[in-house]
Amino acid sequence: MVKVREDHPTQSDGSVDIDVWIERLMSMAELEADARNPLRRACLFSELAEVEAIANKNVWAKNSSSFRTGLEMAEILADLKLDRDTLVASVLYRAVREGKSTLADIKRDFGGEIESLIKGVLSMAAISTQRNDSNDNVFGQQLQEQGDNVRKMLVSMVDDVRVALIKLAERTCAIRAVKNAGEEKRRHVAQEVADIYAPLAHRLGIGHIKWELEDLSFRYLETHDYMQIARLLDERRLDRQSYIENVIDTLRESLKFINIDADIFGRAKHIYSIWRKMRRKDIGFSQVYDIRAVRILVPTVRDCYSVLGTVHSLWRNIPNEFDDYIASPKENGYRSLHTAVIGPERKVLEVQIRTQAMHEEAEFGVCAHWMYKGTDKTAVEDAYEQKIAWLRQVLEWHDELGGNALEDDLAQSIEQERIYVFTPDGHVLDFSQGATVLDFAFRIHTDVGNSCRGAKVNGRIVPLNHRLKTSDRVEVLTGKRAAPSRDWLSPALGYITTSRARAKIQHWFKLQARDQNISDGQALLDREFKRLALLDLNFEDLAKKLNLRSMNDLYAAVGASDIGVGQVLNAAQKLLGVGQPEQARVPIKSKTTDNKPGRDVYIDGVGNLLTHFANCCTPVPGDAITGYITLGKGVSIHRQDCSNILQLQTDEPERMIKVDWGEAPENVYPVDLIIEAFDRQGLLRDVTALLDNEQISTSAMQTLSDKRKNTVDMLLTVEIRSFTQLSRVLARLNQLSNIASARRKH
Repeated sequence: MVKVREDHPTQSDGSVDIDVWIERLMSMAELEADARNPLRRACLFSELAEVEAIANKNVWAKNSSSFRTGLEMAEILADLKLDRDTLVASVLYRAVREGKSTLADIKRDFGGEIESLIKGVLSMAAISTQRNDSNDNVFGQQLQEQGDNVRKMLVSMVDDVRVALIKLAERTCAIRAVKNAGEEKRRHVAQEVADIYAPLAHRLGIGHIKWELEDLSFRYLETHDYMQIARLLDERRLDRQSYIENVIDTLRESLKFINIDADIFGRAKHIYSIWRKMRRKDIGFSQVYDIRAVRILVPTVRDCYSVLGTVHSLWRNIPNEFDDYIASPKENGYRSLHTAVIGPERKVLEVQIRTQAMHEEAEFGVCAHWMYKGTDKTAVEDAYEQKIAWLRQVLEWHDELGGNALEDDLAQSIEQERIYVFTPDGHVLDFSQGATVLDFAFRIHTDVGNSCRGAKVNGRIVPLNHRLKTSDRVEVLTGKRAAPSRDWLSPALGYITTSRARAKIQHWFKLQARDQNISDGQALLDREFKRLALLDLNFEDLAKKLNLRSMNDLYAAVGASDIGVGQVLNAAQKLLGVGQPEQARVPIKSKTTDNKPGRDVYIDGVGNLLTHFANCCTPVPGDAITGYITLGKGVSIHRQDCSNILQLQTDEPERMIKVDWGEAPENVYPVDLIIEAFDRQGLLRDVTALLDNEQISTSAMQTLSDKRKNTVDMLLTVEIRSFTQLSRVLARLNQLSNIASARRKH
């Protein structure tokens, strides 16, 4: 969805009609009359600076029009309803950036507020990329440069988010302007926009700008894919438009009966999001369900759900294609109801339902909460504060982690969904999905994390690896001794997920003495290898495999957490080769094909069977599928939403069978596990449920109970892919209540 720029109003001599332009701008931004004079002075100042630069043969003046670029930036920001000072600064910025004027001139003629905004945007210019395709570093710069430049940008944004908005407008103008530039210039600007500014627009919730930046950068970086999707969209545009108009008429008639006054219009999905969905789900253009889409705007949240019921009564909804972002908003504050239905003519249709306020926020993000237009220029809404709070966190992490961890956390903050939890005092902290109470403890303070021994979530005591959810209230329980456990660093146990907590724990262990690290590392590895029954392993060879000089170096590295147990296990598996004799290999699933490339299906728990694809729904790779056992023709593969299979599930459920797409799993090996436990009700159920959650097949099981001692011994034969998986399973089995020991049989 590439935005078409409206030309500036001109006079008879071809120059910009400044007065007409200002009136149009003030109407767009809904400004008061007192904004007219500052805007006019800014326009005249910028225009005069450009004329003088041309007369003085300024190097920037040859191929640049800072004046018109400033006007275009102001139009973008006016569309976002920004305040007067922001628009004045945007008109003047390019003149300062190109050396046609100075910050001292701006402060003298327009005051400190405007100068501060322009100075902030200039500091953000330091992050402009000088990409080197042969360099894998983020933004194409050295690590120290990257950290310093990103820090400058973030500091500017934390001080005043208007700085970021001006920079986004400037980069939007830049990528629009490279349409007729050379290939190298286009790719350079597009890569910068794709890497930095489109994600920032997303994080600030400004879909209005984000979509244009994504589409234009995609157009120059992946020209072939862009044009292919654009052609497909254009071929269907007229038919799609007619279809959408009929859908809108139907919806309007239906909503009249429930007395809901709604605005309904078709929504154009932008090209980059279509391509990204095709890549992410590995599907074709025809399987993108939201090519045909309508958006419904209603007055209240209650109306949203009423309209949803009406939509589902008109057309059958598609399973697993409903998202309630009102109850669970996205990380950038986006709220809406999304549903996909089988609409008229059995064509898939996406429907988005939201209130007018939600729509404003989705389009304009933090700008929807802007309060700089009033007399109190420092007052902002809580929602605005939450939207930029993550920037302050990234700055804290930069000081603690160094290196490229800052860039990693910046990417994670943008990409991942966020959860919001409360401290006992009612303060809100946000984390990435999957964060635990131990992550929470280290976020509060390093000493709190190191001495954490438990936690209460919503008043209930939970284990340290308990995963938090939005709205949880967390209280950390600490002990007297501030000493973390090395188990906290084990990915298999899931105690921590954030890089901040991991860095803090690793730092603590690095401060310990070498002798203590050797002792702790030896104890940790001895326990792990005993549990895995790897008693014949040559530790000297293992140390060399990990590029360490001696066994003590290996122990010390593990004890100091420089090397994880998982890395040691991977090295041990390579040292031992396959780990099992050839005849021990057992395929985990049976493979059947129809001799067509890319159309393999795998049938759970069954040997080789003849399969064929049903003609009624013709499933293709990526579709959700299910199988039906026919009489004499093997297994018939259907799409899960096929009307025939839905009827067969009701009539003959015993003939349904689970099938999957994908590559056949790699070799697995039978491993005998011994579990010694104190007997209790539900113990066997908990063991089998854990194995099922880990997607591990059990081929044999024996149990022996001793009623006198109230103990039970279990011998299980399970199918394992690697030492790492075996270690994770044994660690989690040992965490189950009443289990005294879970280990591999030697």
